[in-house]
Amino acid sequence: MSEIIIKRVETRKDLQRFIEFHYDLYKGNEYDAPVLFSDDLKTLSRDKNAAFEFCEADYFLAYKDGKLAGRVAAIINHNANKKWDRRVVRFGWIDFIDDLDVSKALLKAVEDWGKAKGMTEMVGPLGFTDMDPEGMLIWGFDQLGTMATIYNYPYYPEHLERIGGFEKDNDYVEYKIFIPKEVPEKLSKISNMIEKRYNLHVKKLTRREVFKEGYGKRVFSILNECMQDLYSFSELTERQVDQYVDMYLPLADLNLITIIEDWNFEPHKMVGVGITLPSLTKALQKCHKGRLLPFGWWHLLRAIKWHKTNIVDLYLVGVLPEYRKKGANALLFSDLIPQYVSYGFEWGESNVEMESNTNVQGQWGFFEHEMHKRRRCFKKNI
Repeated sequence: MSEIIIKRVETRKDLQRFIEFHYDLYKGNEYDAPVLFSDDLKTLSRDKNAAFEFCEADYFLAYKDGKLAGRVAAIINHNANKKWDRRVVRFGWIDFIDDLDVSKALLKAVEDWGKAKGMTEMVGPLGFTDMDPEGMLIWGFDQLGTMATIYNYPYYPEHLERIGGFEKDNDYVEYKIFIPKEVPEKLSKISNMIEKRYNLHVKKLTRREVFKEGYGKRVFSILNECMQDLYSFSELTERQVDQYVDMYLPLADLNLITIIEDWNFEPHKMVGVGITLPSLTKALQKCHKGRLLPFGWWHLLRAIKWHKTNIVDLYLVGVLPEYRKKGANALLFSDLIPQYVSYGFEWGESNVEMESNTNVQGQWGFFEHEMHKRRRCFKKNI
């Protein structure tokens, strides 16, 4: 019988192996969207990720017959546990070969780690916060992944079912939204009405406003109010906001970012934000083991600056709760659609939406669309 050894990540070399295992396991896969090595390194490093102000974590590697066969992160988000009154240890960054003994040993490592710290539930896949990819793909394995989500082989959820004890905690759905050649007439009329009736207006940002005048921080800060009732959410701290501004906005195409402001306030109040970006999946697949060198930077530049993709990712779309019924979302897409058309985008990826969030899903009624992926967070009492 083969021996499975679980080793805790202790050195920088161990962490490098932890990150690179995904690239090796999914080498040549046409649907996986690998992350940049540098991004994962920052996220998983205690001295670089601001989430460690309220999280603790350990990472584990599984070896079978001396060969690396799997990985998993064990995470406790103390802010989220307090907010939702749960004692949860999260499992994330989980990857494994198609071997039940390996997956079972990895999850057992998380369970034991969580129990030792007084946790009573194990939930995942989840990251440190909602800004990390979450949910195991359970349907839509033949669809292109996105930078903001997890891609996994079909055998992953099959293993959890065979191991036993796991059940559904939350499901997410994802939509493919086909971009019309022009703003739909109904959407245009609603947008014009909203501007006149509620004095809500579109604002486009300059780089000076983003980095010198505080708009970048305001964009991410508003997400605390927009996402406060979503599954597993914990409020972003000021240091996290600074981290995400530095991570996502320096290379962003500001034509693809739209702000909604309420002009009844002085200064104008930010009430909605849409951060979208060209799909980077195909470019990331060409980055050797997630590295920008020697030629990875070129592929990313082609996607970001020259829009060498026909897909746009709706990365973060949020409207303050009191403005959703006023139709502020209509203003976002009335502004963005002409830009999408000019860039040659044919369809957009909604990324994850809670299956129960009918308000968000209702906004796709203006467009031809289809649900093409479903993913799940599993839970187990421990």
